Amino acid sequence: MQYDLRIKKLRENAVLPTYATEFAAGADLYAAIDEPVTIAPGETKLIPTGLAFEIPTGFAGFVHARSGLASKRGLAPANKVGVIDSDYRGEVMTALHNHGKESQTIDPGERIAQMVIAPYITANFILSENLDDTERGEGGFGSTGRK
Repeated sequence: MQYDLRIKKLRENAVLPTYATEFAAGADLYAAIDEPVTIAPGETKLIPTGLAFEIPTGFAGFVHARSGLASKRGLAPANKVGVIDSDYRGEVMTALHNHGKESQTIDPGERIAQMVIAPYITANFILSENLDDTERGEGGFGSTGRK
């Protein structure tokens, strides 16, 4: 399924998102910076994309880590998954956090994250004295076992 998504370029050096392969779910987002940005271990820096999106109502943009950047260099979004709401029209930024032990440098035009456009539902939260029983019940973290 494809949809024409309108994008506004806010910075001259902004790069439109791209899909690395035909069946990729996430489109790569690029750093719209004029010079390299170094992120020290344990530090978080906001990296601009230079883009604003017109995401349709009923959909959101979910910004995830790029697997190679996270596993090889320890860089991933600080908030784990960023959510771009359909009514947001400002610049999309990625707060990259360095989980590693060495400083990492982001170069201008480097791929920094990936965004998945997906539908969502909203809930009507209804206060209730009782909830339906399930087999799991109140079993929390680790209650379903390891295997």
